[in-house]
This record gives sequence, C-alpha cells and structure tokens, in this order.
Amino acid sequence: MKTILVTGGSGLVGNAIKTVSHDYKFNFIFLNSKMCNLLDYSETETFFNKTKPHYVIHLAANVGGLFKNMNQKVQMLEDNLNINSNVLKCSHKYNVEKLIACLSTCIFPDKTGYPINESMLHNGPPHDSNDSYAYSKRILDIQCKSYNSQYNTNFVTIIPTNIYGPFDNFNLDDSHVLPALIHKCYLSKRDLVPFVIKGSGKPLRQFIYSTDLAKLIMKILISDIKESLILSPNEEYSIKEISESIAKEFDYTNDLIFDSSFSDGQYRKQVNNSRLLELFPDFNFTPLQTGIYETINWFNKNYSSTRK
Repeated sequence: MKTILVTGGSGLVGNAIKTVSHDYKFNFIFLNSKMCNLLDYSETETFFNKTKPHYVIHLAANVGGLFKNMNQKVQMLEDNLNINSNVLKCSHKYNVEKLIACLSTCIFPDKTGYPINESMLHNGPPHDSNDSYAYSKRILDIQCKSYNSQYNTNFVTIIPTNIYGPFDNFNLDDSHVLPALIHKCYLSKRDLVPFVIKGSGKPLRQFIYSTDLAKLIMKILISDIKESLILSPNEEYSIKEISESIAKEFDYTNDLIFDSSFSDGQYRKQVNNSRLLELFPDFNFTPLQTGIYETINWFNKNYSSTRK
C-alpha cells in the first residue's frame, strides 16, 4: 500500500483530509510539529528517510488572518520559505511520485482585473497587508515549477480561496476572518455584549468548506492533473453578510456593530474557477450557510479544546 504524507496534518485541512481518508486505499501519515520540525532540514530529511512517502500533500505553513499578516511579516516570510524548501528538497531526494502544494488566493496581485485566473499569480505585487506571506507562497509556486523543469518531478500547486470548517484556528487575533467572527460572536452572546466586527463589513470574499477542499485535493492527487488550479466556489459574500449569517446561527442578531477604525485589508479577491469546473463538472460545493452551521456546531461541542 502506498503512503501519503500530509504535512500540517493536525490543522484545518489536514483534519478534513483525515475525515475523507477512509475512502482511499492509501496509508496516510498526518504529520504535526511534535513529530517533526519542518523548519529544521535535518529533522525533515530524517523523517522522509524513515517514512519514504510515495505522495506528499504539503499543507504545513505559518498562516493567520489579516492582523497576523500585518504584524508578523518577518516570521511569516522566513518560516514559510524554510518549511517549503525543506519539504520540496526532501520530496525530490526521496523520489516522491507526486506532491500537492497549497497556496492561497490571497497571494494574487492587489491591482488586477477580475475575476482572477491561474495565469495572473505573478502579474504584480500583492496587497501590502499580507505581502510577506504572499511572496513566500509565490516562491513555493516557482520552486515547484523549477523542480519540475530541472528534475522532471511532479509537483503541483493548488490555490484555494478562504478555507473554513471544523478544527480551524479560532484565535481572535491570529485566525482568518470567518473563525475569528465565530469565536467573537460566541463570546458576545455569552457575555451579553455587542458583536463588534473589525472593519466596515464591505470587503468581498469567497469561501471553501474544508471537507470540499479535502475531496478536491484527493481528486487532483490521484489524477493526471499537473497544472496549477484555483479551488473555489463561484459565490462572493461581504464580511457583513458573513457576520450576519454567523449571528443568525447563534441567534444573536440584534446587536452587530462594524468598527470602521480597523483596516479592511484588500477589498476584493474574486477568482475564476472555470478550469476547475471543466475538470470536475459534477463537483458540488457545500452551501455557505450549511458550512457555517457545521463549523459552529463543531466549535460549540469542542470549545474547551479547540485552538483559540
């Protein structure tokens, strides 16, 4: 039985892959930082030598929301450059048959036309609020293509939009917008205080449920696909609409406040998923309200142990 190594195996997407792994006849290794420090090449090389994976799904990264990206630029850049270099170097050394490397739609150029497609990734600088993280992920795309060109490897990059779901990081300061809003609304209802959202609520975003992403990753892994792919539903939602949907699930809809003294970040990041739909025309995305319901249900049940 062939082995799939999932870096970042204890995170949001790693856990989602775990939930669908029973549908596939592979030996899965879900790697976390306690098992191996991917910032250290020697540790990484030793782990690859021990496990000798046939496939790698590379999810591990130093990630966070808008304010972490703004406040920890050096760590976001250097950690991700080191992690990515170590994983790709070892994947090549140990003859990994196929590697899927996870990027993000937030790394596309700030000044661009919409909708964004895969060819536009390097057409201009990213928004300055997340430039360090964005450039580290753009380099990962270049690294994968460079290995493929020089060594005939099969390293593929995927570009998911905003991911959410169970096992997310719900930290109020460092997490992405949707899980942060879930935690904030939970606390607001618990403490009977206004649900205050940072920013105007006007920016638009697309979201993909983590289980949907896990299913797409596995489809790409076992296929002959070698091109970069944007992974996203079509629909866009404003932060205001997301906040109202979360408040509705908590039954706490009467006291929402948008604090415009905080930065909105990039206003829009609409992506084009037409290539994805050409390849997988029958794929059904989880409706946003369903995904929010499932995520909040999981969060409520696991509040004491979840990342926050």
